[in-house]
Amino acid sequence: MSFNKILKRELEVAFSKHSQPVWFRILKYILLGIILYFFWGSQMLWIILLILFVVSLTLHFWYRFKTKGWTESYGMWKNDKAKSDLE
Repeated sequence: MSFNKILKRELEVAFSKHSQPVWFRILKYILLGIILYFFWGSQMLWIILLILFVVSLTLHFWYRFKTKGWTESYGMWKNDKAKSDLE
């Protein structure tokens, strides 16, 4: 699989309206807003954001591994070949 095809698939999954439920997106941004509100101006903000970034990348690559590059269903990820432009 070429790098361009892999990158295109990653972007397709990242910006898909079907990759995360609406309730999860809302909760995610509310929690991020709360963290920014309470820790703004604190040195702890950057540590917390770095930890969240590492955890989110780890989760992303775990799901990518388990779904074999977003081609199989696993956990909350349900692969729908009809929604993919690359299949």
